[in-house]
Amino acid sequence: MCGLCGAFGAPDHWSDGVAGTRPPQAERRARAEAANRVLGLYGLRLAAWADRYTLSGRTGRSAVVDHLGTLWPAAERLSGRSCDPLDPAILAALEAR
Repeated sequence: MCGLCGAFGAPDHWSDGVAGTRPPQAERRARAEAANRVLGLYGLRLAAWADRYTLSGRTGRSAVVDHLGTLWPAAERLSGRSCDPLDPAILAALEAR
């Protein structure tokens, strides 16, 4: 299915949060920026797109991600390795920044 057609029925996920003071698209961009701190260590990049996200790698491969709950399995498929945002080495790299 085309990514645009799939966007019309994407279910809500707890990571989408509750209504805040910013528009939903701004909240989605802020979540993508936070996720990119970790994803960048795997050579990946997340961008807000409509009511979803696009995940892309250095090789040009990409995936449409409905919500942050499906992000890490997609990141593992694109990077070809295990992606654990709570890995002590990842946490140490984030703290060093």
